[in-house]
Amino acid sequence: MNIVIVESPAKAKTINKYLGSDYRVLASYGHVRDLPSKNGSVVPDNDFEMHWDVDPKSAKRLNEIAQAVKGADKLILATDPDREGEAISWHVLQVLERKKLLGQIPVERVVFNAVTKDAIREAMRNPRAIDEPLVNAYLARRALDYLVGFTLSPVLWRKLPGARSAGRVQSVALRLVCERELEIEKFVAQEYWSLTTTLANGQNETFNARLFSAEGDKLGKFDIPDEATAMALKAALDGGRYSVGSIESKSQKRNPAAPFTTSTLQQEASRKLGFSPRQTMQVAQRLYEGVALGGVTEGLITYMRTDGVQIVPEAISQVRSLVSGLYGQRYVPASPRQYSTKAKNAQEAHEAIRPTDFSKAPDKVARYLEPDALKLYKLIWQRTLASQAASAEIERTTADIDVAGTDGKTYGVRATGSVIRFDGFLKIYEEGVDDAVGEDGSLPALTQGESLDPRAVEAKQHFTEPPPRYSEATLIKKMEELGIGRPSTYAATLNVLREREYVRIDKKRLIPEDKGRLVTAFLESFFKRYVEYDFTADLEEKLDLISAGDLQWKDVLRDFWRDFIGAVNEIGDLRIAQVLDALNDLLGPHIFPDTGDGKPRACPSCGDGQLSLKVGKFGAFVGCSNYPDCRYTRQLAETGEKAAFADGKVLGLDPDTELEVSIRTGRFGPYIQLGEAADGEKPKRASIPKGTDPDAIDLDRALALLSLPREVGIHPESGKPITAGYGRFGPYVQCDGKYASLSTPEEVFEVGANRAITLLAEKAAKGAQRGASVIKELGEHPEGGGKVQVLSGRYGPYVKHEKINATIPRDRAPEDITLEEAVELIAARAAKAPAKKKTAKKAPAKKKAAKKTAAKKAPAKKAAAKKSAAKKTAQKSTSSKEAADEAAS
Repeated sequence: MNIVIVESPAKAKTINKYLGSDYRVLASYGHVRDLPSKNGSVVPDNDFEMHWDVDPKSAKRLNEIAQAVKGADKLILATDPDREGEAISWHVLQVLERKKLLGQIPVERVVFNAVTKDAIREAMRNPRAIDEPLVNAYLARRALDYLVGFTLSPVLWRKLPGARSAGRVQSVALRLVCERELEIEKFVAQEYWSLTTTLANGQNETFNARLFSAEGDKLGKFDIPDEATAMALKAALDGGRYSVGSIESKSQKRNPAAPFTTSTLQQEASRKLGFSPRQTMQVAQRLYEGVALGGVTEGLITYMRTDGVQIVPEAISQVRSLVSGLYGQRYVPASPRQYSTKAKNAQEAHEAIRPTDFSKAPDKVARYLEPDALKLYKLIWQRTLASQAASAEIERTTADIDVAGTDGKTYGVRATGSVIRFDGFLKIYEEGVDDAVGEDGSLPALTQGESLDPRAVEAKQHFTEPPPRYSEATLIKKMEELGIGRPSTYAATLNVLREREYVRIDKKRLIPEDKGRLVTAFLESFFKRYVEYDFTADLEEKLDLISAGDLQWKDVLRDFWRDFIGAVNEIGDLRIAQVLDALNDLLGPHIFPDTGDGKPRACPSCGDGQLSLKVGKFGAFVGCSNYPDCRYTRQLAETGEKAAFADGKVLGLDPDTELEVSIRTGRFGPYIQLGEAADGEKPKRASIPKGTDPDAIDLDRALALLSLPREVGIHPESGKPITAGYGRFGPYVQCDGKYASLSTPEEVFEVGANRAITLLAEKAAKGAQRGASVIKELGEHPEGGGKVQVLSGRYGPYVKHEKINATIPRDRAPEDITLEEAVELIAARAAKAPAKKKTAKKAPAKKKAAKKTAAKKAPAKKAAAKKSAAKKTAQKSTSSKEAADEAAS
């Protein structure tokens, strides 16, 4: 029996069908070993010795593999054809060798770029050994990520409370987002004007032309800076004499884009399909590993983690034949197109992403695919076909028109038009836009010297715009251009930034949170070299040289660690006050915007204090230097008008008490306050509901908020009052300690007794059900052990198998989760589960011994102290785990 090892059960299931009864395919469920989440997993002082750990779930998989290998004829390692795939094979081999299970059993490594019968059998005929340089590159990358995470993250915790972690690639990606935000904040719009004329030829055909020159000099973008200049030019063009000066037509060719790489697929799927990079990779993984097509399971696309743009000659021949058959021979170029990537440090060992079989057109496999999978497959299929199609032919015409202005000066206006003479590849696919191809607008027939009739002149005001925020797709494109990260890391890196709450996504744009900006500013101030783009790209290049066998991996680690640990040690004695001073200077324009008085850091409360960054239990905030005499504070994000609320925005007087009602801002957000503190008692306050604009609150609304909680009625069963109000988790009704949520903030003021009683009863009934509600039944787990379900729980949707629960990613709708996705999520969750400590069973103690023990019981204070210490230890362990997770990403 030949034992074949792959990563995933879906892939194993597909390959099992291609190989005969002499083969048994087992899944490792990804990596089987990892560096433990604790200090000392990589030991620089011992030649970078690495200590690997096997978690319980992986131990179970390895035991299954070990049992299968005993007495096997051959072990075949068939994991993915990239660095991570090579590493998984190496880890499996290392474990089996340590168990001394291989003996004389031959070991082969096979790789394939597509999960198809022909590709699998071809790979089996051409085995090789483990690629040691590729493994060394993995070890170097893993050690670097671990060392950065476990060395830098604790520095952040000590010097910048509230920050969670830093990472080698993650921190550089975050810097890109933060720098773009700073560009936007510093941007000052510049006014400029343009003039457009509407003209008609002798056949009464109209077209538009724009002013581009005056007295023979070309006008620049900002040469018409204001309305006065624009109106003077408009008056000169109105009623002027127009004649055609010159006409020039040029034929241009537009060539198709290359087939997809990981990066370009993520960008296009984002633009055209609205997919996040993570969603794109999840769907592509399923298309690669195999789809059931009428009883036959087959991979529909080639390997989806690649930066190569070439495809094999036989695939090119198939594409050219297909294009000719579908669209005609004119749509096929004379010779095959060859592509090369422009991305920095790209490796072209792998093919581009393409369909494995071009005869499987999207419409032929549509009934076997989920909607998302069909959309992505169609995108890949069309892009690959277009890459080998003929160029589009476009004719562009430019007409320069002379104008004798009414002011005696000469001007020039220009009209342009273009028309597609031959659509070529555009008939199949157009990059970056919807698949709607047509005329771009052509000019009417004109002749040189012809007089034209002016119909209208329009002056239009414009303002320059700041650079756009990055989307996930454009950030990936920028990272690829700079040579930062690799195809397999992009989606994971962006996911970490979101999970750490360093960035948020609004309208598909990445906006840095203040926590992220603080981390970036800290790293730029004290670890600038390690967030420089060139430094990170050079390190990536060295890792590539390791994989090519041109550099020794431990030499790279030594060079990095020597300077890195020196930089860490240098700031060991740095006081937090020094850190905050540096951050005050670097983030000044963001934290302390100039309101026009030239004193952006003056305290608005006491007047003579200076505003500065402060750190507390919940992170950073802005406070006055005169604390505790002045207790002015505001959240970091509150700048400009919102910051003014911190000192109080008076809405009016409460008619009952005649006290001022004001909007204020504290560390936890805006709130309503009635009067001022008196006789040591705090004034009455009410929180402003989340999502409510403080500017929109008037006196009536503020008084309504201060009146909460509101009594709704009396419960008929308990006889106790029902009240409505706002709490930590939003609007609610409650009676006798039992709560039920309201759907909108307005319901607090509108809900009646009947509705409140119904909501409380429904909540009580739901709680009595003891368990989450089932959203979807997915079927039996491929390894047995019961069914897999999609459930709705208290903290959101999740998938469940036996005792393992795995959270569903935020960018995936729970109704769309497939069995294959669920199995992967469950396997990943199981791999992270901590090992259970075995405790020896003790014989029951005798009653007398028990009494003695009770008599010698420690005082309560000592027990509490031990409990507190244990809690701190647990917190420290959790932080270490977070750092390790970050390093791994």
